[in-house]
Amino acid sequence: MGPLTLPSPPRGRVIRDSRGRRLIPLSPLGRGQGEGAYAEEHDLTGGHSRFILAATGPTQQGGQNMLARDDNDRVTRVGPGTPMGDTLRRYWLPALLARELPEPDCPPVRVRLLGEDLIAFRDSRGRVGLLAERCPHRQASLYFGRNEECGLRCVYHGWKFDIDGQCVEQMNEPVELSFAQKIRTTAYPTVELGGLVWAYCGPADRRPPPPHFAWTQAPPSHRHVSKVIQETNWLQGLEGGIDTSHAPILHRVLDPASSRPGFKVGDPFVRGKAPVIELDVTDYGYRYAGLRPLESGGQHVRAYYFILPFHQIRPARIGESARGTTGASGHIWVPIDDETTMVYNWEHSVTDPLSDEERLERRLGNGPLDVDQTTFRGKRNRGNDYLLDRRVQKTETFTGIEGINVQDRAIQESMGAIVDRTREHLGPADRAVIQARRLLLQATRTVEAGGTPPGIEPSYYTLQPAEAIIPRETDWRTLLAPDPAPAHAQV
Repeated sequence: MGPLTLPSPPRGRVIRDSRGRRLIPLSPLGRGQGEGAYAEEHDLTGGHSRFILAATGPTQQGGQNMLARDDNDRVTRVGPGTPMGDTLRRYWLPALLARELPEPDCPPVRVRLLGEDLIAFRDSRGRVGLLAERCPHRQASLYFGRNEECGLRCVYHGWKFDIDGQCVEQMNEPVELSFAQKIRTTAYPTVELGGLVWAYCGPADRRPPPPHFAWTQAPPSHRHVSKVIQETNWLQGLEGGIDTSHAPILHRVLDPASSRPGFKVGDPFVRGKAPVIELDVTDYGYRYAGLRPLESGGQHVRAYYFILPFHQIRPARIGESARGTTGASGHIWVPIDDETTMVYNWEHSVTDPLSDEERLERRLGNGPLDVDQTTFRGKRNRGNDYLLDRRVQKTETFTGIEGINVQDRAIQESMGAIVDRTREHLGPADRAVIQARRLLLQATRTVEAGGTPPGIEPSYYTLQPAEAIIPRETDWRTLLAPDPAPAHAQV
C-alpha cells in the first residue's frame, strides 16, 4: 500500500475531541460523502500511528446524500467487466458447501457466482472442478452431464472436460479428426476449507494466498457452516451485518419470560445506551467496537472485524450463557448476481464441540428447520411476510418475526433489491458502514489502476473477536489478541 496523504485542518486551527485528542480530517468519499469525518491520532510502538474514525459537528446528522449514484452503481454491480465484479474476482469466493458434493463422481451442482452460471463437480479423484455451465460445442448445459472417469461429459455429443476445463474426449468425432486438445472451457481453481468450496475467478498470476480464516482451521467437531439466499444486492447484507447499532433494537425480546430468540431486556447489549462506534483501519479492512455505557457503571463492549471484501467476524453466543470468549461466528455475503446474495453463516467454538442442537441454528433461523436444503431459500420469506405474527410483535419481540437472521433478511429485503443510497441520512452510528463503502470504492480504483486490493495478504488469519463488560477508562483493544496488521488510516 502506498503512503497516505491526509488533508490538514485550516491554518492555526486544531480540532480535538471531548477527551482532548487531536482529530485529523479525512478526505471525502465521493461527492457529498464523509464531510465531518475525522480520525483521532494515537502513537503506537514501532513508529506506526493508529487512527480511529470519528464524526464531529452537525454535518454527519442528516441532510446529506451519503453515496453518489455512480458510486452506488460502482459498489453494487458485480457482473464481468464491472469495477466491483473485477475487484471481487481478486479474492477467494465461497462457491458452495463442500457437502453439496458428498463423494467422487456424485451428481454435479449448479452454481451462480457474480452473475456467471457455473457447474461444480467432484471428479473420480475427489477434486472439485468449477466450469462454465454451457458446453463450448453447442451451448448445452453441463448440469445434465455424466460425471465419470475424472471428467464431466456433456450428454448431447459426449464432449468431456476435466477440472481444468480441458476437453479430453469428443464422442461425436472420429478419433483421427478429433480436435479436443484445442478446446477449453472456462474453469476456476478451487480449494476446500472449513466445509466450503472456495473459487478464485481472477487473473491466474494474481491468485492470493488461500483463505485460512481461523474458523476454517478448526476441526469439524468445533465448526459449522450453512447458507441461505437473500433476495437483495450483496452490499445490503454486508452493511446490515457490520451495523452493530441495530442489533439490540431489531433483535430485541420484550418479554423477559419469552423463549423466543433474541436479546432480552436484561442483556447488557440492550441495557446499555446507544453505542459510540470506534474503528481502526487495517490492511485487511478494519476492527471496530460498539461501546455502550451502562447505568451501573462500566461499559458493554462488542468488538468485531470486517475483512474485505465481504467477511464479518463477531463474538459468538454459543449455548445458553456463552459470551464472546467461547469462540466466534460470522457471515460471508457472496453475490450471486446484482440482486441476489448467498449468505454463508459460520460458527466456531474454541471450547466444547458444537452439539447437534446448536447446528440446527434455531436462534438464527439459518438451519435445516428454517431453510430448504435443496433451494437454500428461507421458509419464512417475502412471499409469506416472513410469517410475521402481530400478537408476538405486540407482546414478545420487537418484530414479531422468528429468527435473528430472518429478521435481518426481512428488513434488508424490504429496502428493495438495490437500495438507493442517495436518499439516506447517515449519522455517527453508521461509521462502520461509511468506512466499508470507502474501502470498497478505493479497492475498485486500486484494481482499475493495476494494483492489488487490500485484504489479500494473510494478516487476518488469527483474528478473534471479543465481548465483555469493562471499566469505561479501559481501552477495548486490550480484549483482542495482538493484531498482526498495524492499524493505519486509509481513505
